[in-house]
Amino acid sequence: MKILALVTKIIWRHRVRSMLTALGSAMAMFLFSFVGSIQSGLDDLIGQQEADRSLIVFQKNKFCPATSQLPEVYAEAILELDGVREVVPIQVFTNNCRASLDVVVFYGMPSEKVLKVRDFTLASGSWDAFASRQDAAVIGSAVARRRGISTGDTFSIGEYSVRIAGVYDSENQAEENYIYTHLDYLQRGDNASSDGLVTQFEIVLTESADAASVQEQVDTLFAVGQVETDTRMKGAFQQKSLGDLMQMIRMSGYLGYGCVGLLLVLLMTTTLMSVQDRIKEHAVMKTLGYSRSNVFSIVLMETAIIGIVGGAIGIAAAVMAIISSGLAIGAEAVTIAFTPSLDLVVSGGVLLVCGSMIAGIIPAWVASRTSIIGALHAG
Repeated sequence: MKILALVTKIIWRHRVRSMLTALGSAMAMFLFSFVGSIQSGLDDLIGQQEADRSLIVFQKNKFCPATSQLPEVYAEAILELDGVREVVPIQVFTNNCRASLDVVVFYGMPSEKVLKVRDFTLASGSWDAFASRQDAAVIGSAVARRRGISTGDTFSIGEYSVRIAGVYDSENQAEENYIYTHLDYLQRGDNASSDGLVTQFEIVLTESADAASVQEQVDTLFAVGQVETDTRMKGAFQQKSLGDLMQMIRMSGYLGYGCVGLLLVLLMTTTLMSVQDRIKEHAVMKTLGYSRSNVFSIVLMETAIIGIVGGAIGIAAAVMAIISSGLAIGAEAVTIAFTPSLDLVVSGGVLLVCGSMIAGIIPAWVASRTSIIGALHAG
């Protein structure tokens, strides 16, 4: 406790340097957490969809939702297949098919089907208001925060203008970045060019269904039909849609670890410079009876405390910023929510503590090996 009290006094005595070093630590861990939240969001999306027993039927050899057009009557034939519990025709509209941080995605579904295939909880508004108006919509809480939209507002994008009947929350944070409206409304738009056509079908399987078998049956059924189909598990479909974006997100993980490396170098360099400036102070401490191990512990604790306090502030700031902003990145109408998961916070905390301790070893060793006579002579 005496050493801890002494370390606290040393940090306070050099508070400007300590605050700047802690600020650097905070910035490094803020970046680590921010980058890591994208990877966490991707893992969460894949995990959620792998557990979801659903298939997506898309037009063969098409990519962006704007290019896929399937006859709505396909739903009746699909529903007759063994293992199929529910078929939902979906019209998709997005303001941007390319990778974007501000993608807006409309899903048009029959109103009675939304609650059957989605596990939503309304934070405000009502389902009755949604069902009663053709141009009504329920909006995910993340996109509502990002766009500053609340229940009762009118939201317009492209040729569509919807009345917000409710704001919903979902256990799947990626779902909170979508806007659900009526299928008929999105089909007709201003020119009725999509009347009778849909972007895709979502097939909900029975518990005993063989997903691979149903997938094959659907594509075989329409192989010689009006429009050929490409059927995949929902998770596989979304991974295909994200494509190269997934690789970029995987690569961004190295940037996060680079931030931790930067933290280590910053703390080590700053503390080493501090040790050189206080060489006479350490010599006096040894003269007063402090052992080499005492001096080593003091410098190591000083480095660790500054690094850990600053880094913890950075992690907390990143978590609050991500939660409040509702950020998401999307491509081809599939979104990945920036997710500050508990695993991310814990891994960041472990790396922060270990990095701060490692960064203090060399400066602490240099301080502990300082010769009393040489140091006093240099002072």
